[in-house]
Amino acid sequence: MKSGGGGGAMGAVPSYSVPAKRRWRGFVIAVLGLVILSMLVPLVFLLGLHNGFHSSGYIYEQRGSPSSKGLESFDRHDSSHNRNRTEGDQSKHVEELITKFEPTLPKDVLKNYPREDKNGTINRVSSDDKHKGFNVPPPIVVRQSPLTSSNAIAGHMNQVTPVKTTPADESGKSCELTFGSYCLWQKQHKEVMKDAMIKKLKDQLFVARAYYPSIAKLPAQDKLSREMKQNIQDLEHVLSESTTDADLPPLIENKSQKMEITITKAKTVPVDCNNVDKKLRQIYDLTEDEANFHMKQSAYLYKLNVQTTPKSLHCLALKLTVEYFKSSPEERADKEKFTDSSLHHYVIFSTNVLAASIVINSTSIHSQESWKQVFHVVTDGQNYYAMKLWFLRNKYKDAAIEVLNFEHLDLDNQNGDPLQLSLPEEFRVSFRTADNQIRTEYFSIFSHSHYLLPDIFSNLKKVVVLDDDVVIQQDLSSLWNQDMGEKVNGAVQFCSVRLGQLKSYLGKNDYNQDSCAWMSGLNIIDLVKWRELSLTQTYQRLIKELSAQEGSTNSIAWRASLLTFDNKIYPLKDWVLSGLGHDYAIDANSIKTAPVLHYNGKMKPWLDLGIPNYKSYWKVFINKENQFLSECNVYS
Repeated sequence: MKSGGGGGAMGAVPSYSVPAKRRWRGFVIAVLGLVILSMLVPLVFLLGLHNGFHSSGYIYEQRGSPSSKGLESFDRHDSSHNRNRTEGDQSKHVEELITKFEPTLPKDVLKNYPREDKNGTINRVSSDDKHKGFNVPPPIVVRQSPLTSSNAIAGHMNQVTPVKTTPADESGKSCELTFGSYCLWQKQHKEVMKDAMIKKLKDQLFVARAYYPSIAKLPAQDKLSREMKQNIQDLEHVLSESTTDADLPPLIENKSQKMEITITKAKTVPVDCNNVDKKLRQIYDLTEDEANFHMKQSAYLYKLNVQTTPKSLHCLALKLTVEYFKSSPEERADKEKFTDSSLHHYVIFSTNVLAASIVINSTSIHSQESWKQVFHVVTDGQNYYAMKLWFLRNKYKDAAIEVLNFEHLDLDNQNGDPLQLSLPEEFRVSFRTADNQIRTEYFSIFSHSHYLLPDIFSNLKKVVVLDDDVVIQQDLSSLWNQDMGEKVNGAVQFCSVRLGQLKSYLGKNDYNQDSCAWMSGLNIIDLVKWRELSLTQTYQRLIKELSAQEGSTNSIAWRASLLTFDNKIYPLKDWVLSGLGHDYAIDANSIKTAPVLHYNGKMKPWLDLGIPNYKSYWKVFINKENQFLSECNVYS
């Protein structure tokens, strides 16, 4: 019994000793960890690894930077290998987003070509395409399949940047070459810098910190060192309690002036410039990175805005669609006009109910014989019923209006894929004028769907094609009396850009190098000659050939359109005033007297970002009393 009891007592010893050992083992590991950590922290600072961490606000710790070159060795627009990686990653991400909205064309499209400008002078475009400014986003592949009546894509903005900027226009024009009309919009909406005093104090504090270590080492400058230290502490205290100018104390101007005087004194003292150089280089690089990042981010948001349908127009389309199925409106009894070739037929490709209605309204109002007008609105399935109800409920003098669902058209589809509507595409082209100024134009061009016009309107001989971003200010009846001879397409020509300038871009096809580029917006189409020349088949063949060429996947529709209508364009002179979607400098008298206004560019009149001075010429044709427009706050 005793042995059993003793054995039980002895057996209880290990059961209490094991947890105690484990606790001591944990304490030992913790102590060892603290010792190792205390050794690592100084090692990190000795190796300079702390320079890689990004600090918000004003920076005191220096960042790594090349020490063998001075500030002048840093090009303002070149990236440093030692810049903050987090900023660089963010900037790269935003830049990738931008390229998704704006693919680019090859940079050497117009290189080394002697161009004849409008005034007859010859101007050779420089072949050096590495202009100053932000790096042009790399080109991305735009998927454009060979046209089969079904493979059609939405319009894209592309750029040709063949010119080299000079120091005079480096800041503004290089921005326009890279980001297009965003830079023009930015200039018009530039705001006064907020909290300018806070930013000034931070800059002064940064400069003072750069000079202080060197000044403090000089015994002869002990007074200046104490003065600088006191000013640094004063500004640090102020900035720790203030984030905006409104938070600053009343006598902050005096503190700023004292610091400015102290910095001026420090600059007159001969010191070791290594530390000063590194600190100033740090703030320079940081400011450069942040400016680039915010510029690209702002440009991306701008592109997102201009390519997004406004909420009010979404509301309008949804309400009209719902109302169509509620009311089941009756069709009008003027269908016989739709195939009468003796009337004036206008074709509009659009998915924007309001924009299409303004084109029709402005055209019919200025017509003296509106009963001759027949409008064919070609839209997609999503907006078909909204368009249908709108034009059944609204009357435009005596004009007849037909709404067609492109996806349900009975056309010969070789691939068997469902038809998809594509709208006119726009391309941004920058070039140097005779007076050595960089000029940017937005070219709108026919999309894949336009090349099915002869099949869609097989009973018609001639049509006028209108883009949905135009406004008509005069009677267009005289267009039907134009004798185009053997030409097929009456269009606005732009002879500052000729096909010969695009030689390396258009491939080995045969074409007249002196032919001018042309634009859509207002076009007279001779469908009879179109069918005789089989231009649709020519376009389809060119699409396949250009798609097969290496590096030619961008903007195939533009190149194929230029080649298809080579020597087949009848110039429409003094008919259209273009540029109202990107040019802020158009004369008001020219706008009032122009027969047709074309809002080509990104700043369309129905967008909030549209150019305010030009919106009134578009809004005047909106019916303010319409119930649906009021419910969706369209006019506001």
